[in-house]
Amino acid sequence: MPNIVAIVGRPNVGKSTLFNRLVQKRDAITDSVAGVTRDRHYGRVDWTGREFSIIDTGGYVEGSDDVFEGEIRKQVNLAIEECNLILFVVDVEMGLTEFDKEIADLLRKTKKPVVLIANKVDNPARLAEAADFYQIGMGEPFPISSINGSGTGELLDEVVKQLPKEQDSEDEEEGLPKLAIVGRPNVGKSSLVNAMFQEERNIVTDVAGTTRDTVNTRFTKFGMDFVLLDTAGLRKKTKVHEDLEFYSVMRSVRTIEHADVCLLVIDATLGIEAQDLAIFNLIQKNRKGVVVLVNKWDLLDKETNTMRDFEALVRKRLAPFVDIPIFFTSALTRQRVLKAVEEAMIVHERRITKISTSKLNDKLLPILKDNPPPMTKGKEIKIKFITQLPTHAPSFAFYANLPQYIKEPYKRYIENQMRKIFDLSGVPIQLFMRKK
Repeated sequence: MPNIVAIVGRPNVGKSTLFNRLVQKRDAITDSVAGVTRDRHYGRVDWTGREFSIIDTGGYVEGSDDVFEGEIRKQVNLAIEECNLILFVVDVEMGLTEFDKEIADLLRKTKKPVVLIANKVDNPARLAEAADFYQIGMGEPFPISSINGSGTGELLDEVVKQLPKEQDSEDEEEGLPKLAIVGRPNVGKSSLVNAMFQEERNIVTDVAGTTRDTVNTRFTKFGMDFVLLDTAGLRKKTKVHEDLEFYSVMRSVRTIEHADVCLLVIDATLGIEAQDLAIFNLIQKNRKGVVVLVNKWDLLDKETNTMRDFEALVRKRLAPFVDIPIFFTSALTRQRVLKAVEEAMIVHERRITKISTSKLNDKLLPILKDNPPPMTKGKEIKIKFITQLPTHAPSFAFYANLPQYIKEPYKRYIENQMRKIFDLSGVPIQLFMRKK
């Protein structure tokens, strides 16, 4: 399973700045507006050939100085539960606080490895001040400055050193497609699993987020053979009031990364919400196939154009990636559930299919020649050659005389043309412009 690293710490110690530094993003995660897409707190890091996911838990605690101690405790507990390694960030400038001690007390109870990071060590004088944090009993503080990057290379060396080796799939599951049912709490994911297997495999309750612990289940019915990733098992009552948005994203990260195709479940009675978009963006970032299931369709009062209008609304919210199969399902009546699963298997085939270089050039080059990129600085841009790259998810290289001048709108035009010509529904693709 993929490794997950969480950044924890009290507010304003520089967790988001460190996150941006490690995932090599420049945009600061400081939004305080409700409904901001939460996937901005999730990223992938590749260091010396080792890949892992990283999550900024602080991005899910609204406010800054005015955060309740209980909120911080909740985020740290979730990080301890879900992650393989924890980065505990403290602020040398502010010094040791009671909040730091509280978090350290929680972390000492876990068996997960913890790296103590003394942030804001921007000059030699502060290096000596970092020694104050020895007293919280979390080992040697790792001095860094996330704002200018000093010490982060050594930090990543330490992270990679402490991460456990990723476990391979079981032999009998090797090579089988992996499908994942994902979505925010209480949209009916477990009920859909029960409908697929036509038996009660998961405990279903009305309490949002009552399932946990990803479990692999082999599905061998109706001519299909795949591994289904889902969550199973009743959560403790004490955990029902956790931050469900943070919890579902944490849980979705591991499941999505392990899957080939994701069935994103949306509640028809509530419509598509910000949390649905956050999970959808996780799927896109990981370049997984996707099929959207609008569940609980039986609960809606429908008119002639209800389905058409609802589908148009979903595609509008998911834009610009709109080439996605959408099914209106009911776990209760099993309506269209198997059709959605069959489509997910087809999406998997699309995702692993390689398009020959000759076919790409024969089909696409004439179109791009007739509608070339706009001239820039009086220079004509010509795309001369196209090939598919040997990656797990579909990626394509376009060789041009001036690739740096090909802008995003034209890239979207190319992608739309590719989707018209080749069957890529439900499959995110990447386009790379290279110098010929």
